[in-house]
Parts: sequence; C-alpha cells; structure tokens
Amino acid sequence: MYDLIRLLRPLQWFKNAFVFAPLFFSNNLLKWELLLPTLIVFASFCLVSSSIYCFNDIYDVQADRQHPRKKNRPIASGAVSVRTGYFAMIACLLAGISFLFFPLTTHHSPLTIILLIVGYWLMNIAYCVKLKQYSIIDVFLIAMGFVLRVLIGGLAADIFVSEWLVLMTFLLALFLAFAKRKDDYRIFEQTGVMPRKSIIGYNAQFIDLSVTIVATITIVCYIMYTMSDSVIERMGTHYLYLTSIWVIAGLLRHLQNMLVFNRSGSPTKALVKDRLIQLCIIGWIASFAAIIYL
Repeated sequence: MYDLIRLLRPLQWFKNAFVFAPLFFSNNLLKWELLLPTLIVFASFCLVSSSIYCFNDIYDVQADRQHPRKKNRPIASGAVSVRTGYFAMIACLLAGISFLFFPLTTHHSPLTIILLIVGYWLMNIAYCVKLKQYSIIDVFLIAMGFVLRVLIGGLAADIFVSEWLVLMTFLLALFLAFAKRKDDYRIFEQTGVMPRKSIIGYNAQFIDLSVTIVATITIVCYIMYTMSDSVIERMGTHYLYLTSIWVIAGLLRHLQNMLVFNRSGSPTKALVKDRLIQLCIIGWIASFAAIIYL
C-alpha cells in the first residue's frame, strides 16, 4: 500500500493549489459558495494528476531504472507491477472526472470544466510520450499546465482571471521548470545518463541565463501588478507593493539553491525542506491576506 501511495505522488498535489489563486486574488477566498466548487476542482486535479504520474512511471520505466534517483520509484524498482500501475491510472482518472459531477455553484457548464481537465490530461499524456523530448517546448508545456489550473479554478468559482494572474502563473512555473532542468543537466554531466532526451538542447550556461531572465521578468511583472491602477482600485489599497519583498526573497533563495548550493531539484521538495522558502511563502500569503482581507 505504501508503494502504491508513492506511485500517486501525493506530495505533488501542492501544485494543484493554483486553482485557488483566482479566489485568493479576488478577495473571495472566505466565501463558501465559491470555495466549495474550487475544492471539488482541486480534488479532481489531484486525482487526474496522479493518473498522469502513473502513466509516466509506466512509460518511462526503462529510463527510470538508469536514473540515480528515479530507479527507486515504485514501478522502476519493481515494488508495484505495471498492471497495478495501469489500474491505478484508470481508477484515478475516472474518480477525478466523477468529482466534477457534484453540483458546482457556477454559471459555467460542468461539461466545460470536464473537457478542460480532460484536455489537461491529454496534454500531459502527449508530454510524457513525446513532447518532453523537445527542449523549450517541454518547459513551456509545464508552465501551461499551471495556467490551466488557474483558468479552471476561475471557471469553477465563476471569477474573472486577469491577464496579470495568467502572466505571473506562467512566468513562475517557467522559472521553476528551467530550474529543474538545471538539476537534470547536472546529473547528465556527472553520470553521462540522460534523464530526458530534451537535455541535449540545454547546457549550464543557457539554463542559468534563462532562469535569470525569467526570474527578472517575473519580479518586474509582479511589481507592475501590485502598482497597477486597476488592481489598486479593485483591491481598495495601494499597499500591495510591500508584498514584493517576499517574492524577490523567495526567487533569490531558489536561485541561490540552484547556482550556489546545486540544489535545483523538485520545487515541491524545496517547499517541504527549505525553511527560508517556507518563510517567504508564509510571509507573502500572510502579508497579502492582511492587506486585502483586513
């Protein structure tokens, strides 16, 4: 049972919290009639994403067995059979879609949300099978997955998703995806084992430059968002710019982990283990919430 749970990667469910972004940024997080459909979509995303992880581990089983860390994954290590993996994949997908048949208090048809989540699943299956082999395309698809989470969260709660939120989500996800490629390239340099075929389109200099560019644009975009006239009018405050301190500190810490300490692996693990990043996230949430909710 433990290995089956590992196959579903529940730690990665943190990523699906992006569906709550439209609620949080629109000052509607405490409204139960909007929070409930978002929670349902969150649960659906968790199960659907676990279905994708199952397929990925099945499809990449041979490559994972050559990887210094991925060889310990449940299917690659033999702890979970391929047959069980397929069963878990289908069960998670069907369960995730079934969640969306609960009554959603939204003006949008549940069918629209179902089709978008199925589209998200198909995009990720295509990524696992072929698209992750192409450099740059691979990181852009990862970023698009996060944008879809935000857009679907907005649809579920019937909240307009601004261009600022879409841009910041895309840029932040792109930053983390490039940082992850740094870790993959380091493994390739040290062991000669190619973690993914797209790694031939990267080198250390290109990744470092890309991460720096994207981090810079993300910071500028966030500051512009907090100082936008429309945002100040909608939020009823001009103090949002103060939260930029936490954003800058968090991005710099991740850059430090990547460029100084050579710890650019899973962003989810960094979230769990890195105390400074945890402080930045908690500080940002607390300060942002205090400014717009109090």
